[in-house]
Amino acid sequence: MASPALDPDLLAAFVAVADHRSFTRAAAALNRTQAAVSMQIKRLEERLQVELFHRTKVGVSLSTAGESFLGYARRILILSDEAVGRLREHKIEGRVRLGVMEDYGTLVIPSLLASFIAGYPLIHVEMETGLTCSMPDRLGEAFDLVIAMHPAGQGEGQVLRREQAVWAGSPDHSLDSHSPLPLALYPPGCLFRKWAVEALEAAKRPWRLAFVSHSQAAVEAIVAQGLAVTAVKAGTFPRRLRALSADDGLPRLPDADICLHRAPGLSRAADLLAKHLAASFATPD
Repeated sequence: MASPALDPDLLAAFVAVADHRSFTRAAAALNRTQAAVSMQIKRLEERLQVELFHRTKVGVSLSTAGESFLGYARRILILSDEAVGRLREHKIEGRVRLGVMEDYGTLVIPSLLASFIAGYPLIHVEMETGLTCSMPDRLGEAFDLVIAMHPAGQGEGQVLRREQAVWAGSPDHSLDSHSPLPLALYPPGCLFRKWAVEALEAAKRPWRLAFVSHSQAAVEAIVAQGLAVTAVKAGTFPRRLRALSADDGLPRLPDADICLHRAPGLSRAADLLAKHLAASFATPD
């Protein structure tokens, strides 16, 4: 025998009467007539084939069956509201402009965007990668959201993750401690470039700038050939490189905060992506 269909309107009437312990007050809360609410409760009881309330001249009270059913009714109504809300959000349209550093744009963000677009297929995300030092200043003009790197504890925006800056070198080539250390770095404006130079200067370690590029892949390729060393994030450490430390005669580098910046007056689409990114970083891998 098939289970009786549970009409959300009938469940809403049942929960209202249960909460107010009165058909009159429940009807007022639902903006319906008392007769309509009474009829809905009668229809629900007929479908369930149980008595949900004890009716007296003083008022109404839940029967044993009604008490057992109340929790289920609330959960069904909550799930129904969530389902309707999710389907409405699924139809949200819009364009979101996202700025992010290259390693995150290559290794971290794509999977997060894939899961986001699966839920919001009508939202189009345009992502630009590069040095993020000036991107937050262009919020609202060129970007809706920016994921940027700052010295630990000094960045504005919402902190998504703390990263350790580390040295990286070739796994097949050793460092020559007697010659200036060759560096492969990003152009001026890169925080890791600044930290690498400052740390070597403070440690009185001779160095020279051997290679400069905006391209993460190009920097990694030069380092992998043993032509230079570079500074990278521990969280996105390139697999083909080797981590270097004090044992290699290199000073420790500072920590960095990865922060999410939002333009003022975000669209619904951009706000949804911001919340998705923040939630994704908050969830352990």
